[in-house]
Amino acid sequence: QVQLVESGGGLVQAGGSLRLSCAASGDTFSLYAMAWFRQAPGKEREFVAGMGRIGGNTYYADSVKGRFTISRDNGKNTVYLQMNILEPEDTAVYYCAARRFVFTKTTDYGDWGQGTQVTVSS
Repeated sequence: QVQLVESGGGLVQAGGSLRLSCAASGDTFSLYAMAWFRQAPGKEREFVAGMGRIGGNTYYADSVKGRFTISRDNGKNTVYLQMNILEPEDTAVYYCAARRFVFTKTTDYGDWGQGTQVTVSS
């Protein structure tokens, strides 16, 4: 089990950028596949981006391909989400999630952070 703490959210104008960070503690970080999800008001939580344990494979939702980049630094026990060309539709609470060994695009993750708010103004 890992504990996850997100940071880096905020208010940004459309077209701007933000970088989210998720710091992990409590277990061996490199054993975990990592993912970012988001949840907008009144909507279900949805997959945004994910990465396998070693970091070679990355996965993105179609809505963020070409704009968002996920990366991880196993030495720092941290996963990042670089978000560029932000749109008002990206407004949501962003959560990072960890799953031991196996990556999935579903919400079937055992460990979640508390979330960080991203608001994009038009």
